[in-house]
Amino acid sequence: MTTTELNRDEDIRPPTRSGVFVRVAGFAYRRRWIALLLWVAVLAGVWTAASAAGNDYRNDYSLPGTESQQAADLLAEHGAAHAGDTIEIVLHDEGGLREPGVEQRVGAMLRDVAGLNNVGQVQSLYEGGGAISQDGTVGFAAVTLDVPSQDMPKADTQRIYDTAQKAAGDGLQVELGGDAARLLAEGGTSAAEGAGILAALVILVLMFGSFIAAGLPIVIALFAVGSTVGGIIVASHVFTIAEWTPPVMILVGLGVGIDYALLIFARYRAELVRGSDPRRAAVTAMDAAGRSVFFAGCTVLLALLGLVALGIGSIQGMALSVALTVLVTMLASLTMLPALLGIFGPRFARQFTRRAERRKAKGKADDGAGWRRLGAGVQRRPLAALLAGAVILGALAVPALGIRLGFSDAGGDPAGSTSRQAYDLLSEGFGPGFNGPLLVVTDGGPQAAAAAATALNDTPGVQAAAEPIPTPDGEAATVLAFPAYSPQDERTSELVGTLRDDVLPQVSAQSGAQYMVGGATATLEDYSAMLGDRMPLFMAIVVGLSVLLLMAVFRSVLIPLKAAVLNLLSIGAALGAMKLVFQDGMFGMEGGPIEAYLPVMLFAIVFGLSMDYEIFLISRMHEEWTRSGQKDPSHAVREGLAHTGSVITAAGSIMIVIFAAFTLSPDRMLQQAGFGFAVAIFVDAVIIRCLIVPAAMELMGSRAWWLPAPMARLLPKVELERH
Repeated sequence: MTTTELNRDEDIRPPTRSGVFVRVAGFAYRRRWIALLLWVAVLAGVWTAASAAGNDYRNDYSLPGTESQQAADLLAEHGAAHAGDTIEIVLHDEGGLREPGVEQRVGAMLRDVAGLNNVGQVQSLYEGGGAISQDGTVGFAAVTLDVPSQDMPKADTQRIYDTAQKAAGDGLQVELGGDAARLLAEGGTSAAEGAGILAALVILVLMFGSFIAAGLPIVIALFAVGSTVGGIIVASHVFTIAEWTPPVMILVGLGVGIDYALLIFARYRAELVRGSDPRRAAVTAMDAAGRSVFFAGCTVLLALLGLVALGIGSIQGMALSVALTVLVTMLASLTMLPALLGIFGPRFARQFTRRAERRKAKGKADDGAGWRRLGAGVQRRPLAALLAGAVILGALAVPALGIRLGFSDAGGDPAGSTSRQAYDLLSEGFGPGFNGPLLVVTDGGPQAAAAAATALNDTPGVQAAAEPIPTPDGEAATVLAFPAYSPQDERTSELVGTLRDDVLPQVSAQSGAQYMVGGATATLEDYSAMLGDRMPLFMAIVVGLSVLLLMAVFRSVLIPLKAAVLNLLSIGAALGAMKLVFQDGMFGMEGGPIEAYLPVMLFAIVFGLSMDYEIFLISRMHEEWTRSGQKDPSHAVREGLAHTGSVITAAGSIMIVIFAAFTLSPDRMLQQAGFGFAVAIFVDAVIIRCLIVPAAMELMGSRAWWLPAPMARLLPKVELERH
């Protein structure tokens, strides 16, 4: 075939009737420059709007129906909606904070802070009785904010920090504590992203032997993720989107984007090696692997949209944002990739066919020979392989039964950050519970609040209770109770339950007033409890819809049920590994609770991503099963693994290195998420797809493709491949 023939812009026509995937790919292939310019225009337009608008990320911590929310609503009703929204200026001087020179410098600094934007009041550490530690070396000044902590602009917090630092020096250390100050500790994810992309590029170069070929999946992912993140910045002005959503979008988008483009491109390469011209190779790749990517993406979308059923604002915003990322990534793989194949197709045809000819001349086996041998080995002892894989997954999943949910506080911030140093100083000077006080709200007069303070001081586990502070209208009051333990300590969680179930009900029975435990620490407990209560419904929705989709795709009952069970095991294994590392402190990690929303987020995303590999592997087995006339299920299993094993392993490896790279982030939540995703994908791509699935398919035989006639009539018929 001549170069002129390879470059000829003819219509892409499939061997049989044209489907939507072929029509879309045909347009993108023929009008390649128009397709690329459209994507460039989308990316440029979105980021122009995002740069002009800026972000308006907001954390939605409302928890309807919980006691902490009732406490917050009561404070708002009595004019104290932002009680506790402060920034602490923490000071430390070994020579003593009451030295005249130190006191003068600190007083001047506090007067400057009082004049800054969004600062309502500054309470000096020299005006109260409990603002300086007993040894006189640690103290803090409370800066009351005019806005909720989550709405405090980072720039305004930075100005408070810069102003406070002017007093530092000559032995005086000045740090900033509080929820708003934690934003200053946030580092970008660029280092993690760069490390993941570089590792992915190395894997792709080794796989394809070409930098251009290796770069195409990465270009697809970057365009898709970049467009979506820019769109979310604009959408944050209309919808409630948490500030931690974009890093999660980047984490998932890079992995999924490279994954989807790789699955299609690998099929395209296989067709070129088989002798197809670039046009026909693009047809086959989009009409087979493109379909698999489409339905795999649909399972991810179903799983993510299932998070909406939880009814928790911040998680709903994250779910919709990540779902949009997956959708745009899928569209980019189905439209932008054919355009790039149209540009580089002749080059790839020469490179891949020459590489295959050189391998053949050297007597090397084809790429699938090793996987074919592995499949044959598993088929000789399918029950043993199945049991071995199940034991490994079970052993990893068992620790997940002891997982403890919560939220990391400033004690988990990077060691050099100002919020972490303030946290450590306050713990040293006033006790570990000082960083997470419980806010007891009293709906009654001063006597009712005083009764609560007395009871709290007599409660084991409470280090001290502060004097009651009345609300502006005087009809309610708050009492700060300082636990004897850190906010992340399991005993603090138990203390919240003791106060709610035992101590405060007794006080209420005597005084007739109503008492509620609120504040940040109690809110996190309610958040975790709400997630736990709604998790079964969420899992039922996600698993049920995914099973129905796979039944329609594969016309089978056993294959979807097997996929659901194995996906649950892989998620359990990932949660178990997270518990061992981040909760129990394995490998030298600092122990603490697992972020409360991570299990549901991990479940939704990993369940969908696991279905990607399931659909890609089983669809090729189904293709071989149909090609053999539905007579040799063992051959279909073996050949399906031979044709997809290397691609699934490469795709899994890329996802693993991208996810694992996020453990380099200073953010504990991103560390946990990256580690959990990496473990889940490793288990899925290596143990499940290469060991358990071939064994299970061999044991099921032709029964794997059985579907009762009544169900077959009810379910829509979906074609994953055309013949």
